Amino acid sequence: MTDAPTTSLATVYGYPRQGPDRELKRAIEGYWSGRVTADELRATAERLRRDIWRQLADAGIGEVPCGDFSLYDHVLDTTVMVGAIPERHRAAVAADPLDGYFAMARGTQDVAPLEMTKWFDTNYHYLVPELGPDTAFTADPAKPLAELYEALALGHNPRPVLVGPVTYLLLAKPAPGVAADFEPLTLLDRLLPVYADVLAALRAAGAEWVQLDEPALVQDRPQAVLDAVAAAYRELGSLSHRPKILVAGYFDRLGEALPVLAQAPIEGLGLDFTGPAAANLDALAQVGGVPGKRLVAGVVDGRNIWINNLEKSLSTLATLLGLAGQVDVAASCSLLHVPLDSAAETEIDPEIAPWLAFARQKIAEIVTLTRGLTRGTRVIADDLADNRAALESRANSTLTRDPAVRARAAAVTPQDAWRGQAYPERARAQRARLELPLVPTTTIGSFPQTVELRTARADLLAGRVDQDAYDERIAAEIREVLAFQEKAGLDVLVHGEPERNDMVQYFAEQLDGYIATRHGWVQSYGTRYVRPPILAGDISRPEPMTLRWTRYAQSQTSRPVKGMLTGPVTMLAWSFVRDDQPLGETARQVALALRDEVADLEEAGVAVIQVDEPALRETLPLRATDRPAYLAWATEAFRLTTAGVRPETQIHTHMCYAEFGEILAAIEELDADVISLEAARSHMQVAHELAEAGYPREVGPGVYDIHSPRVPGIEELASLLRKGLEAIPADRLWANPDCGLKTRGWAEVRSSLENLVAAAREIRAEVANQPLA
Repeated sequence: MTDAPTTSLATVYGYPRQGPDRELKRAIEGYWSGRVTADELRATAERLRRDIWRQLADAGIGEVPCGDFSLYDHVLDTTVMVGAIPERHRAAVAADPLDGYFAMARGTQDVAPLEMTKWFDTNYHYLVPELGPDTAFTADPAKPLAELYEALALGHNPRPVLVGPVTYLLLAKPAPGVAADFEPLTLLDRLLPVYADVLAALRAAGAEWVQLDEPALVQDRPQAVLDAVAAAYRELGSLSHRPKILVAGYFDRLGEALPVLAQAPIEGLGLDFTGPAAANLDALAQVGGVPGKRLVAGVVDGRNIWINNLEKSLSTLATLLGLAGQVDVAASCSLLHVPLDSAAETEIDPEIAPWLAFARQKIAEIVTLTRGLTRGTRVIADDLADNRAALESRANSTLTRDPAVRARAAAVTPQDAWRGQAYPERARAQRARLELPLVPTTTIGSFPQTVELRTARADLLAGRVDQDAYDERIAAEIREVLAFQEKAGLDVLVHGEPERNDMVQYFAEQLDGYIATRHGWVQSYGTRYVRPPILAGDISRPEPMTLRWTRYAQSQTSRPVKGMLTGPVTMLAWSFVRDDQPLGETARQVALALRDEVADLEEAGVAVIQVDEPALRETLPLRATDRPAYLAWATEAFRLTTAGVRPETQIHTHMCYAEFGEILAAIEELDADVISLEAARSHMQVAHELAEAGYPREVGPGVYDIHSPRVPGIEELASLLRKGLEAIPADRLWANPDCGLKTRGWAEVRSSLENLVAAAREIRAEVANQPLA
């Protein structure tokens, strides 16, 4: 690029909310338990927002986002802002808005929460709006206004961030009792005046710009949706009293919506230029650019943790200068999806550390690129040299390549990824071996991670207890978990996973090629944070990972105990993956390592092995043209993990909180014997979808919603199982929770599982047309 000066701002769409020590999580959970007052919670949130804005401004961000901060979920915040409170929650919201807000997210003993599902193809979960033909929207801009006032009072240049109206409606579902074919987008004319009121209020409060996030537009959309987009922004753009509007589309290429937004009467457009979304560059040129408009260019990857190629990004930015009235520099999406600061990871290999960029490092990259764009590359020459050296170090490092792993992966044949017997033959062998009743009961894997367990793990890491003492604590927990399950009457048991910190991290810490962080927390939903490991090199398994405790658990009971593994797709999806080779190649390496673990479990006599793939749906590419290739390598990786077992070994898999309709064929391609899925919040929808698709294997549609503290009653659970039986024959139906139990307390788990077993027995009796024993 030339060194001719230009004018650009450094900005971001959003920033991690939790604080450097997850202060927000602790404050919210303290409020739920009664240890923290509402005023103390609000004070913590205000302090965190203040610190974020100061850090961004001090780093050189010229325009800071506001309104993206949330106590639970930004889509739920939008539901409050537009007054779309479900009927069942209105009384609670009216009585206490804060408690009502959390009731919508978590439910209460008497009232179910909103459904929760994945935010596009990320591991973040949002609360699904429930709408119907009678929904009446009303503007409540209190939250975005309050945060705008805060930022202005502190002397910042803030840009309020809202979920755009089209994306909000496309994310919504028909409310309970509303016809399943109701299209929430038909409410757009009713919703736009509410957005107009919010925009007017923000302008009156001093907002110069507002950001309307429309990531739903990067998906394939029919002409009717594109027409709705044009109508929406024609109406909002024509308002006489509003801030300037920046519409942000991210996570992929904008595609058919790009010319619509390019022609809309809005002042700015935010586009992603990373990964597949790099195609936005050519697409923007084809529509003639956006002359006279502000373009916010997402050239720094907001979803992965590798350093940016600064020279490549500067080249992209230089091209964009000719396509827009003003080009500003940003990350590709909100930095909500990455950890805060790689400098805190003092235990990472010094060779690897310079390759990493968490949120704070990405801010520095954005500012550096902005300086280079506005003042010329000479002023960032040292930064470019350092960046070039780090990129070359990673490309040439022996840490990233293992010839033996690559040779094994290259030798895989198609036959290696298929079991030798068809499902009907396997099912007969498994039923003979396991001798389970109709509608057998089980859980998904984990049991409550108590304070005592977490303390024991921390004591081991700190050296306060030795390995023998820790192991005895784990053994005692396993015995307690097994004893409870036997007493409750569960049919297929689990060991409870007391030794595991996280379903991906636990395995990553034992696989060569992975790096674990100590402080790399990322929000999954609400107060649930995870530490995604970093997949930095070729993957192999030095030694067995789960064999010891699974074998111990099976020695303590005569009932079958499931071996529990995390599948290869989820190991990738919930990690920060390497970006220097195709994902399918990495998935095959992980699958081969897990295949060795499956073989060891089977050799030890484990009759049921569960390989969880909750991320199979969430990793589905947003564009249909990209999906066949993904599903091909993803399903192959799962089968490669499991295909080596004998017919009498039963393979389970598990998925949760996603829209499964688009991957029903892929679910069958997994060739698992039993699949368990989330179904409680979605009212057994997935069971009917599987039946309509002709799914021929056993299914456990989850009837106990573990993301809510409420205890479901026996009749509620039995009612859900009856709905399941409408779609799935009794000899192929299981009863189970919809996810693992690690985040729940023992009191609610005991009652809920006892009720689940009682409900399953009630259903068995009904099916057999005989009274309970």
